Amino acid sequence: MKSNQGEAFMAKIGFIGLGNMGAPMAANLAKAGHAVIGFDLSPAALEAARAKGVAIAATAAEAVADAEIVVTMLPSGKHVMAVTPELFAAAQPGTLFIDSSTIDVASARAFHDAAVAAGHASLDAPVSGGVGGAEAATLTFMCGGAAAAFATAEPILAAMGKKIVHCGEAGAGQAAKICNNMILGISMIGVCEAFVLAEKLGLSHQALYDVASTSSGQCWSLTTYCPVPGPVPASPANRDYRPGFSAALMLKDLKLSQEAAEQAGAPTALGAAATALYAAFEADGHAGKDFSGIIEWVRTRT
Repeated sequence: MKSNQGEAFMAKIGFIGLGNMGAPMAANLAKAGHAVIGFDLSPAALEAARAKGVAIAATAAEAVADAEIVVTMLPSGKHVMAVTPELFAAAQPGTLFIDSSTIDVASARAFHDAAVAAGHASLDAPVSGGVGGAEAATLTFMCGGAAAAFATAEPILAAMGKKIVHCGEAGAGQAAKICNNMILGISMIGVCEAFVLAEKLGLSHQALYDVASTSSGQCWSLTTYCPVPGPVPASPANRDYRPGFSAALMLKDLKLSQEAAEQAGAPTALGAAATALYAAFEADGHAGKDFSGIIEWVRTRT
């Protein structure tokens, strides 16, 4: 890495997982001047990342062999735990591993323990902001791990996001992510139910938005991600609910919140209710819709 005065901060970065989130994140690192080499099991994902300026490795081990920092963006805890032993063995001693996957807290802590045992530094750093945030480099990173690891990671994460928070020790980033998304899932259902009630009472979408967005009903689910077309032109409701953040991903995060709540002995009645509703929404064939599209499903309930 180079950080001398007058020089750009550059690092050799291995990036594992070049899907809908990983590919634009890796591309933003390359755009910032870092030497990025990536790997994914999907040939299509590899080609898409290559087109965005990311060098491609033949294997995951090759991608991390000379890296100073490794970023993983994978679907679940089982994927992280399956691939990291190979990565830890292939990497140079003292490599910083940043896991930006959204996984359960127990797996995140196991990831940290395994990294330490292999002689590496580690950070769990899940993100908020969806595909749009990944593409625009405006993600929020919620980080857990040692202060020294966070200090090294922060300028790297700054190339991919606009808000980077050190939440605490190992697993704290994942804890913050699932708590935040439990709030999001609950609030979106509340906003959807309010709009459906307004429709039945003869109140226009715009009228409800104009009142609630400037009074006590104001929340992100309303003012940024409004679930009805019109009031917020950038929301998925204006694009037939094509996902920025799919219902399947929301359900995944809500299930993680409920697993954590059970393990911690925390009462989360509304979190449990939101999980059940998104599970029913997915079971009805809407896993690929944006999570705000649950308003269409709410309208069909009697």
